[in-house]
Amino acid sequence: MRIIADENIPFVREAFAELGEVETFAGRAISPDVVRNADILLVRSVTKVNSELLEGSSVRFVATATIGTDHIDELYLQRRGIGFASAKGSNANSVAEYVFAALLNLAVRYNWKLAEKTLGVVGVGNIGSRVVRIAQGLGMEVLQNDPPLARQTADPRFLPLEALMNADILTLHVPLTYEGEDATYHLFDEAKFRQMQPATVLFNTSRGAVVDNQALKGILATGQLAAVVLDVWENEPHIDGELLRMVTIGTPHIAGYSLDGKVNGTRMIYEAVCNFLGVKPTWNPSGQLPPPKISEIRINGNALRSDEEALNTVVQQAYPIEKDDARLRAMLKIPSEQWGTYFDSLRKNYPVRREFFNIKVRVNNYSSSLIKKLKVLGFMAEE
Repeated sequence: MRIIADENIPFVREAFAELGEVETFAGRAISPDVVRNADILLVRSVTKVNSELLEGSSVRFVATATIGTDHIDELYLQRRGIGFASAKGSNANSVAEYVFAALLNLAVRYNWKLAEKTLGVVGVGNIGSRVVRIAQGLGMEVLQNDPPLARQTADPRFLPLEALMNADILTLHVPLTYEGEDATYHLFDEAKFRQMQPATVLFNTSRGAVVDNQALKGILATGQLAAVVLDVWENEPHIDGELLRMVTIGTPHIAGYSLDGKVNGTRMIYEAVCNFLGVKPTWNPSGQLPPPKISEIRINGNALRSDEEALNTVVQQAYPIEKDDARLRAMLKIPSEQWGTYFDSLRKNYPVRREFFNIKVRVNNYSSSLIKKLKVLGFMAEE
Protein backbone atom coordinates (compact mmCIF):
# COMPACT_ATOMS: atom_id res chain seq x y z
CA MET A 1 0.00 0.00 0.00
CA ARG A 2 1.36 3.42 -0.97
CA ILE A 3 0.74 6.31 1.42
CA ILE A 4 1.51 9.90 0.38
CA ALA A 5 1.77 12.38 3.26
CA ASP A 6 2.56 16.00 3.98
CA GLU A 7 6.00 16.06 5.59
CA ASN A 8 4.72 18.49 8.22
CA ILE A 9 2.46 15.88 9.83
CA PRO A 10 4.42 14.93 12.96
CA PHE A 11 5.23 11.24 13.51
CA VAL A 12 3.57 10.37 10.20
CA ARG A 13 6.18 7.74 9.32
CA GLU A 14 6.13 6.22 12.79
CA ALA A 15 2.35 6.03 12.82
CA PHE A 16 1.70 4.76 9.30
CA ALA A 17 4.77 2.62 8.52
CA GLU A 18 3.00 -0.54 9.65
CA LEU A 19 0.18 0.14 7.18
CA GLY A 20 2.24 0.62 4.03
CA GLU A 21 5.04 2.46 2.28
CA VAL A 22 5.05 6.10 3.44
CA GLU A 23 6.40 8.84 1.17
CA THR A 24 6.45 12.43 2.40
CA PHE A 25 6.40 15.67 0.42
CA ALA A 26 6.07 19.37 1.08
CA GLY A 27 2.35 20.11 1.14
CA ARG A 28 2.45 22.40 -1.89
CA ALA A 29 4.49 19.81 -3.82
CA ILE A 30 1.78 17.14 -3.65
CA SER A 31 0.76 16.99 -7.31
CA PRO A 32 -1.28 14.72 -9.62
CA ASP A 33 1.93 12.88 -10.54
CA VAL A 34 2.78 12.34 -6.88
CA VAL A 35 -0.62 10.85 -5.97
CA ARG A 36 -1.34 8.93 -9.19
CA ASN A 37 -0.45 5.50 -7.79
CA ALA A 38 -1.21 6.25 -4.15
CA ASP A 39 -3.81 4.44 -2.05
CA ILE A 40 -3.94 6.83 0.91
CA LEU A 41 -3.40 10.61 0.90
CA LEU A 42 -2.63 12.49 4.12
CA VAL A 43 -2.58 16.29 3.92
CA ARG A 44 -2.62 19.52 5.86
CA SER A 45 -4.36 22.76 4.89
CA VAL A 46 -1.95 23.90 2.15
CA THR A 47 -2.84 21.03 -0.21
CA LYS A 48 -5.96 21.53 -2.31
CA VAL A 49 -7.65 18.15 -2.68
CA ASN A 50 -10.02 18.20 -5.64
CA SER A 51 -10.57 16.73 -9.09
CA GLU A 52 -7.49 18.44 -10.45
CA LEU A 53 -5.34 16.59 -7.93
CA LEU A 54 -7.06 13.21 -7.80
CA GLU A 55 -8.66 12.56 -11.21
CA GLY A 56 -7.12 9.41 -12.66
CA SER A 57 -5.42 8.47 -9.38
CA SER A 58 -5.85 5.30 -7.36
CA VAL A 59 -6.44 7.15 -4.08
CA ARG A 60 -9.09 5.40 -1.98
CA PHE A 61 -8.93 7.44 1.22
CA VAL A 62 -8.03 11.05 2.06
CA ALA A 63 -7.40 12.42 5.54
CA THR A 64 -6.47 15.92 6.61
CA ALA A 65 -4.63 16.40 9.89
CA THR A 66 -6.47 19.71 10.38
CA ILE A 67 -9.78 20.82 11.80
CA GLY A 68 -10.65 22.93 8.76
CA THR A 69 -11.79 21.27 5.54
CA ASP A 70 -12.16 24.19 3.12
CA HIS A 71 -9.16 22.83 1.17
CA ILE A 72 -11.03 19.58 0.52
CA ASP A 73 -13.67 19.10 -2.20
CA GLU A 74 -15.79 16.73 -0.16
CA LEU A 75 -18.51 16.45 -2.82
CA TYR A 76 -15.94 15.26 -5.33
CA LEU A 77 -14.68 12.65 -2.87
CA GLN A 78 -18.22 11.45 -2.30
CA ARG A 79 -18.91 11.17 -6.01
CA ARG A 80 -15.71 9.17 -6.50
CA GLY A 81 -16.43 6.95 -3.49
CA ILE A 82 -13.22 8.08 -1.81
CA GLY A 83 -13.25 7.86 1.97
CA PHE A 84 -12.50 10.99 3.99
CA ALA A 85 -11.62 12.00 7.55
CA SER A 86 -10.48 15.18 9.26
CA ALA A 87 -8.94 15.85 12.66
CA LYS A 88 -11.88 17.81 13.96
CA GLY A 89 -11.13 19.33 17.35
CA SER A 90 -7.52 18.13 17.41
CA ASN A 91 -5.92 21.53 17.96
CA ALA A 92 -8.84 23.34 19.57
CA ASN A 93 -6.98 23.75 22.84
CA SER A 94 -3.94 25.16 21.03
CA VAL A 95 -6.03 27.83 19.30
CA ALA A 96 -7.79 28.77 22.53
CA GLU A 97 -4.42 29.16 24.26
CA TYR A 98 -3.23 31.38 21.39
CA VAL A 99 -6.30 33.60 21.81
CA PHE A 100 -5.63 34.13 25.50
CA ALA A 101 -1.90 34.60 25.03
CA ALA A 102 -2.77 37.46 22.66
CA LEU A 103 -5.59 38.77 24.84
CA LEU A 104 -3.45 38.92 27.98
CA ASN A 105 -0.67 40.57 26.00
CA LEU A 106 -3.11 43.29 24.95
CA ALA A 107 -4.59 43.56 28.45
CA VAL A 108 -1.17 44.44 29.90
CA ARG A 109 -0.26 46.64 26.94
CA TYR A 110 -3.45 48.71 27.24
CA ASN A 111 -4.02 48.30 31.01
CA TRP A 112 -7.32 46.44 30.69
CA LYS A 113 -9.21 44.58 33.38
CA LEU A 114 -10.64 41.54 31.63
CA ALA A 115 -13.59 41.41 34.02
CA GLU A 116 -14.62 44.81 32.65
CA LYS A 117 -14.61 43.57 29.04
CA THR A 118 -17.28 41.87 26.96
CA LEU A 119 -16.11 39.17 24.57
CA GLY A 120 -18.14 38.23 21.51
CA VAL A 121 -17.44 34.70 20.25
CA VAL A 122 -18.51 34.03 16.67
CA GLY A 123 -18.67 30.27 16.18
CA VAL A 124 -19.05 28.09 19.28
CA GLY A 125 -17.74 24.74 18.10
CA ASN A 126 -14.71 22.88 19.45
CA ILE A 127 -12.56 26.02 19.63
CA GLY A 128 -15.20 28.65 20.35
CA SER A 129 -16.68 26.67 23.23
CA ARG A 130 -13.25 26.48 24.88
CA VAL A 131 -12.77 30.21 24.41
CA VAL A 132 -16.18 30.82 26.03
CA ARG A 133 -15.36 28.61 29.02
CA ILE A 134 -11.97 30.22 29.65
CA ALA A 135 -13.25 33.77 29.20
CA GLN A 136 -16.07 33.18 31.66
CA GLY A 137 -13.58 31.64 34.10
CA LEU A 138 -11.52 34.84 33.84
CA GLY A 139 -14.57 36.90 34.75
CA MET A 140 -15.47 38.23 31.30
CA GLU A 141 -18.99 38.73 30.03
CA VAL A 142 -19.37 36.52 26.97
CA LEU A 143 -21.80 36.84 24.07
CA GLN A 144 -22.15 33.83 21.76
CA ASN A 145 -23.16 33.57 18.10
CA ASP A 146 -23.58 30.31 16.21
CA PRO A 147 -26.56 30.19 13.81
CA PRO A 148 -26.43 26.42 13.13
CA LEU A 149 -26.31 25.63 16.85
CA ALA A 150 -29.05 28.19 17.48
CA ARG A 151 -31.35 26.36 15.05
CA GLN A 152 -30.42 22.92 16.36
CA THR A 153 -30.80 23.72 20.05
CA ALA A 154 -33.08 26.78 20.28
CA ASP A 155 -30.76 27.76 23.16
CA PRO A 156 -31.27 31.45 23.97
CA ARG A 157 -27.58 31.97 24.72
CA PHE A 158 -26.91 31.92 20.97
CA LEU A 159 -27.52 35.46 19.76
CA PRO A 160 -27.80 37.04 16.30
CA LEU A 161 -24.50 38.41 15.05
CA GLU A 162 -25.84 41.95 15.29
CA ALA A 163 -26.17 41.48 19.06
CA LEU A 164 -22.38 41.02 19.30
CA MET A 165 -21.51 44.27 17.56
CA ASN A 166 -21.30 46.17 20.85
CA ALA A 167 -18.78 43.74 22.36
CA ASP A 168 -15.39 45.13 23.33
CA ILE A 169 -13.61 42.19 21.71
CA LEU A 170 -14.73 39.90 18.87
CA THR A 171 -13.05 36.59 18.14
CA LEU A 172 -13.90 34.48 15.08
CA HIS A 173 -13.99 30.66 15.13
CA VAL A 174 -16.05 29.66 12.09
CA PRO A 175 -15.30 27.43 9.10
CA LEU A 176 -14.87 29.08 5.70
CA THR A 177 -17.97 28.45 3.59
CA TYR A 178 -19.11 30.16 0.43
CA GLU A 179 -22.77 29.16 0.06
CA GLY A 180 -25.95 28.78 2.09
CA GLU A 181 -27.56 30.85 4.80
CA ASP A 182 -24.50 30.48 7.04
CA ALA A 183 -21.87 31.37 4.44
CA THR A 184 -18.84 32.89 6.13
CA TYR A 185 -16.81 34.19 3.18
CA HIS A 186 -16.20 37.89 3.98
CA LEU A 187 -18.57 37.57 6.92
CA PHE A 188 -16.79 40.60 8.30
CA ASP A 189 -16.79 43.18 5.53
CA GLU A 190 -16.94 46.97 5.42
CA ALA A 191 -20.61 47.03 6.42
CA LYS A 192 -19.96 44.79 9.43
CA PHE A 193 -16.97 46.88 10.51
CA ARG A 194 -19.16 49.98 10.43
CA GLN A 195 -21.59 48.29 12.82
CA MET A 196 -18.92 47.65 15.42
CA GLN A 197 -18.51 50.13 18.24
CA PRO A 198 -15.45 52.39 18.22
CA ALA A 199 -12.33 50.88 19.82
CA THR A 200 -13.41 47.27 19.21
CA VAL A 201 -10.68 44.61 19.20
CA LEU A 202 -10.86 41.93 16.47
CA PHE A 203 -9.27 38.46 16.51
CA ASN A 204 -9.31 36.12 13.53
CA THR A 205 -7.87 32.62 13.96
CA SER A 206 -10.36 30.87 11.68
CA ARG A 207 -9.65 31.36 7.97
CA GLY A 208 -8.30 34.47 6.27
CA ALA A 209 -11.22 35.00 3.91
CA VAL A 210 -13.75 35.13 6.76
CA VAL A 211 -12.56 38.75 7.00
CA ASP A 212 -12.42 40.99 3.93
CA ASN A 213 -8.77 41.99 4.22
CA GLN A 214 -9.11 45.03 1.96
CA ALA A 215 -12.04 46.32 4.01
CA LEU A 216 -10.05 45.64 7.18
CA LYS A 217 -7.22 47.82 5.91
CA GLY A 218 -9.71 50.57 5.20
CA ILE A 219 -11.24 50.49 8.67
CA LEU A 220 -7.81 50.31 10.32
CA ALA A 221 -6.83 53.45 8.46
CA THR A 222 -9.72 55.30 10.10
CA GLY A 223 -8.58 54.35 13.60
CA GLN A 224 -11.98 52.88 14.49
CA LEU A 225 -10.57 49.56 15.76
CA ALA A 226 -8.46 49.58 18.91
CA ALA A 227 -6.45 46.48 17.98
CA VAL A 228 -6.44 43.59 15.52
CA VAL A 229 -4.92 40.13 15.99
CA LEU A 230 -4.61 38.10 12.79
CA ASP A 231 -3.26 34.58 12.55
CA VAL A 232 -4.93 33.91 9.19
CA TRP A 233 -4.82 35.93 5.98
CA GLU A 234 -6.37 36.03 2.57
CA ASN A 235 -4.21 34.60 -0.23
CA GLU A 236 -1.83 32.70 2.03
CA PRO A 237 1.11 32.34 1.70
CA HIS A 238 1.18 35.56 -0.36
CA ILE A 239 -0.20 37.80 2.35
CA ASP A 240 -0.72 41.56 2.30
CA GLY A 241 2.37 43.26 3.75
CA GLU A 242 0.53 46.55 4.18
CA LEU A 243 -2.07 44.83 6.35
CA LEU A 244 0.66 43.13 8.38
CA ARG A 245 2.15 46.54 9.15
CA MET A 246 -1.26 47.74 10.39
CA VAL A 247 -2.30 44.91 12.70
CA THR A 248 -1.37 44.81 16.39
CA ILE A 249 -0.32 41.15 16.45
CA GLY A 250 0.23 39.16 13.27
CA THR A 251 1.28 35.52 13.05
CA PRO A 252 1.68 33.00 10.18
CA HIS A 253 -1.34 30.71 10.62
CA ILE A 254 0.14 28.90 13.61
CA ALA A 255 -2.51 29.36 16.32
CA GLY A 256 -3.21 25.63 16.23
CA TYR A 257 0.44 24.63 15.92
CA SER A 258 1.12 23.35 19.41
CA LEU A 259 2.93 20.02 19.19
CA ASP A 260 0.21 18.47 21.33
CA GLY A 261 -2.46 19.63 18.88
CA LYS A 262 -0.58 18.47 15.80
CA VAL A 263 0.11 15.04 17.31
CA ASN A 264 -3.58 14.78 18.23
CA GLY A 265 -4.29 15.34 14.54
CA THR A 266 -1.87 12.58 13.52
CA ARG A 267 -3.45 10.17 15.98
CA MET A 268 -6.97 10.96 14.79
CA ILE A 269 -6.24 10.45 11.09
CA TYR A 270 -4.20 7.31 11.87
CA GLU A 271 -7.18 5.82 13.68
CA ALA A 272 -9.48 6.86 10.81
CA VAL A 273 -7.25 5.12 8.24
CA CYS A 274 -7.07 2.01 10.43
CA ASN A 275 -10.85 1.99 10.64
CA PHE A 276 -11.11 2.35 6.84
CA LEU A 277 -8.72 -0.57 6.33
CA GLY A 278 -10.30 -2.71 9.06
CA VAL A 279 -7.03 -2.78 11.00
CA LYS A 280 -6.69 -2.47 14.78
CA PRO A 281 -4.74 0.72 15.70
CA THR A 282 -1.52 0.00 17.57
CA TRP A 283 0.46 3.25 17.34
CA ASN A 284 0.28 5.45 20.42
CA PRO A 285 2.12 8.79 20.66
CA SER A 286 2.21 8.70 24.47
CA GLY A 287 5.76 9.04 25.66
CA GLN A 288 7.07 10.09 22.24
CA LEU A 289 6.68 13.84 22.70
CA PRO A 290 9.68 15.75 24.01
CA PRO A 291 9.37 17.32 27.46
CA PRO A 292 8.46 21.00 27.50
CA LYS A 293 11.41 23.39 27.55
CA ILE A 294 9.83 25.00 30.59
CA SER A 295 8.15 22.53 32.94
CA GLU A 296 7.76 24.83 35.94
CA ILE A 297 7.17 28.56 36.33
CA ARG A 298 7.45 30.45 39.62
CA ILE A 299 5.92 33.86 40.26
CA ASN A 300 5.51 36.16 43.25
CA GLY A 301 1.94 37.38 43.42
CA ASN A 302 2.86 40.45 45.51
CA ALA A 303 5.33 41.67 42.87
CA LEU A 304 2.63 42.00 40.21
CA ARG A 305 0.05 44.76 39.98
CA SER A 306 -2.93 42.75 38.75
CA ASP A 307 -4.16 39.29 37.88
CA GLU A 308 -3.80 40.26 34.21
CA GLU A 309 -0.11 41.05 34.71
CA ALA A 310 0.43 37.85 36.68
CA LEU A 311 -1.35 35.70 34.11
CA ASN A 312 0.49 37.37 31.24
CA THR A 313 3.83 36.81 32.99
CA VAL A 314 3.10 33.09 33.16
CA VAL A 315 1.53 32.71 29.72
CA GLN A 316 4.30 34.56 27.89
CA GLN A 317 6.87 32.20 29.43
CA ALA A 318 4.83 29.22 28.27
CA TYR A 319 4.09 30.72 24.86
CA PRO A 320 5.88 34.00 23.93
CA ILE A 321 3.46 35.07 21.21
CA GLU A 322 5.41 38.24 20.46
CA LYS A 323 8.21 36.08 19.03
CA ASP A 324 5.77 34.68 16.45
CA ASP A 325 4.73 38.23 15.62
CA ALA A 326 8.36 39.33 15.25
CA ARG A 327 9.25 36.38 13.03
CA LEU A 328 6.41 37.21 10.65
CA ARG A 329 7.23 40.94 10.58
CA ALA A 330 10.79 40.07 9.60
CA MET A 331 9.25 39.13 6.25
CA LEU A 332 8.83 42.84 5.51
CA LYS A 333 12.62 43.25 5.39
CA ILE A 334 13.08 40.87 2.44
CA PRO A 335 12.01 41.27 -1.21
CA SER A 336 8.25 40.85 -1.62
CA GLU A 337 8.66 38.08 -4.20
CA GLN A 338 10.14 35.96 -1.40
CA TRP A 339 7.29 36.51 1.06
CA GLY A 340 5.30 33.41 0.12
CA THR A 341 8.27 31.12 0.56
CA TYR A 342 9.17 32.83 3.84
CA PHE A 343 5.59 32.52 5.18
CA ASP A 344 5.56 28.79 4.42
CA SER A 345 8.99 28.35 6.00
CA LEU A 346 7.74 29.83 9.28
CA ARG A 347 5.06 27.17 9.40
CA LYS A 348 7.29 24.31 8.28
CA ASN A 349 10.02 25.20 10.78
CA TYR A 350 7.76 26.26 13.62
CA PRO A 351 9.45 25.79 17.02
CA VAL A 352 8.09 23.22 19.44
CA ARG A 353 5.27 24.69 21.50
CA ARG A 354 3.69 22.64 24.28
CA GLU A 355 0.26 23.31 25.72
CA PHE A 356 -0.27 24.79 29.16
CA PHE A 357 -1.33 21.53 30.83
CA ASN A 358 2.30 20.38 30.63
CA ILE A 359 3.48 23.20 32.89
CA LYS A 360 3.35 23.57 36.67
CA VAL A 361 3.02 27.07 38.12
CA ARG A 362 4.07 27.78 41.70
CA VAL A 363 2.74 31.06 43.10
CA ASN A 364 4.13 32.74 46.20
CA ASN A 365 1.91 35.23 48.04
CA TYR A 366 -0.97 34.10 45.89
CA SER A 367 -4.63 34.95 45.83
CA SER A 368 -7.21 32.22 45.41
CA SER A 369 -8.58 34.04 42.36
CA LEU A 370 -5.19 33.94 40.64
CA ILE A 371 -4.74 30.22 41.28
CA LYS A 372 -8.24 29.61 39.94
CA LYS A 373 -7.57 31.63 36.79
CA LEU A 374 -4.30 29.81 36.12
CA LYS A 375 -6.18 26.52 36.35
CA VAL A 376 -8.88 27.86 34.01
CA LEU A 377 -6.12 28.55 31.47
CA GLY A 378 -4.99 24.93 31.83
CA PHE A 379 -1.89 25.20 34.01
CA MET A 380 -1.12 22.98 36.99
CA ALA A 381 -1.14 25.72 39.61
CA GLU A 382 -0.37 25.53 43.32
CA GLU A 383 1.06 27.55 46.18
